[in-house]
This record gives sequence, C-alpha cells and structure tokens, in this order.
Amino acid sequence: MNPRSPRKLITFDWAMKRLLRSKVNFEILEGFLSELLGEDITILEILESESNKESKGDKFNRVDLKVKNDKDELIIIEVQYDREYDYLQRILYGTSRVITEHQEEGDTYATMVKVISVNILYFDLGHGSDYIYHGATSFTGIHDHDTLELDRRQQILYGKNSISNVYPEYYLIKVNNFNSIATTTLDEWIYFFKNQEIKDEFKAKGIQKAKQSFALLSMSDEELRAYNRYQDSLRDEASYVETNYLCAKMEGNEETTRTIAVKLIHQGVEIEIIKAVTGLSAAAIEDLVKSVR
Repeated sequence: MNPRSPRKLITFDWAMKRLLRSKVNFEILEGFLSELLGEDITILEILESESNKESKGDKFNRVDLKVKNDKDELIIIEVQYDREYDYLQRILYGTSRVITEHQEEGDTYATMVKVISVNILYFDLGHGSDYIYHGATSFTGIHDHDTLELDRRQQILYGKNSISNVYPEYYLIKVNNFNSIATTTLDEWIYFFKNQEIKDEFKAKGIQKAKQSFALLSMSDEELRAYNRYQDSLRDEASYVETNYLCAKMEGNEETTRTIAVKLIHQGVEIEIIKAVTGLSAAAIEDLVKSVR
C-alpha cells in the first residue's frame, strides 16, 4: 500500500464524544475553529452540555461540544445526522439557552456572553448550493441603507467592535454539498468530515494532529468494538429516518393525487380521464365518487 495514501479515520463526532474533551487534544479543535472563524482560537475549557453526557439513552444522530475560548466566547459545535425541518429554530433556541444559562442574576446586559454556533450537517437543510453558510445579525437603514455601528463608548463597554459581534453567529456546514476537492485549508477539514480521510499534504491547523489521534489502528479492541457499535447505530438511525421521510413523502403524494381526483370528479370529468391524469385505479376513483356524493 502506498504509505502516502489517505487512510480511514474515526469520525469527528466520535472524536467529540471520546477524544476532544481532553486538553491534550485541544490543538485539534483549535485548528478547526481557527480555520473556520479566520482567527487564531485558543480553547480554555470544554463545558458540560446535555449531549456530552454518556448514557444508554444517548442519541446517535447528534453530538455536541460547548467550548470556551480565551476571549470568553462560547462556541457550540454540533454534528447532526438527523433530518429536522425545524433545525433553524432549534439552533436559535440553543444559542438563546446558552446565553441565559451563563447570565448571572443581577448581571448587566453588557456582560452577556457571545455565542457562536457551528453546525456540521449530514443532511440537506434548506435550499442552497453552497457548503458553508454564515449567519450574523446586522441592522440596515431603511432609507439610507447604511449599517448601524457601535459608537466608541459602546465598543469599550461591550468589548466588541461591531454589532454583529454582540449577537450570536451561526455557521452551517452542509457536508454533502462539498465536492471533495480541497482548495483551501478549511476545505481540508470538510474533506475529512465527509471522507474520514486526511491527506499527507493537508496543511490546515491541527489537521495532522487529528490524523495521528483519530487513527483506527491506534484504538484498543474494546474502543474499536464500541466505535463499530456506534457506527452501526448511526446507520440504523439514518435508515429509520430516511424510511420515515420517504413514507411521509409517498403519503403526501398520494394525498395530493386524491385531492386532484376529487376536484376532477366535482367538475364532472369522466373516470377514464381521471384515471389517466392521476394514475389511480378505476376502483379507487369509484370509491372517491361514492365518498363525495
């Protein structure tokens, strides 16, 4: 085997559950976050969150970490496999909850923590062709179309240089939209998320340390068995979700077809024509005719 060829590694979500909470591996998380946020990130600690807790009831389709950096900002990193149509509302709730959890009674609003939500998604969310989306809050003038900025006193009070730095920010990484061609150092991380491989020539911060730390070959037999069970559970979860989605879609299509058929019946269209338009059987159309009389 070519020694320079990529090799399979454990997935990033498993690393988040088992490896990245250790201080010796902060360099890996710091590397990924530095490449994503475009600035050097130093992690002070990993804070507890619901999904960090190991239990028999752990959901396999979502793993998250809550990180505190040296600027006293809180960064939520989440890996999500499940298809959720209210996901955008859920991440809004998540950032709001983190803000309130870290706001002590009697604290002024100026001391409110800055939260950054990083979401690594293995399902299609919304309609868009890009693979990285960034959301931040800004205020634009209705008449002059200028952007509202903090004045000098507010910058000193908040310790921020812009309004967008006061409010939560969101990053959505749609892994399945990535074409697996890494043209930037951030792409190298996303290549790993999608392919579980890190090439020798990748130069992103922390990524070669990840290659060493996430190697399957370095796992004990017990760890490997646990990892394989986790992957099996992920596949079962994914199959369950996809099956339910397809069933719901089919049921929705069937309901739409029946609705069209009923409208045609009301218009007095002949059964043979309704049959040709909707694909329903003559017997099904006859039943609909009886039900609408």
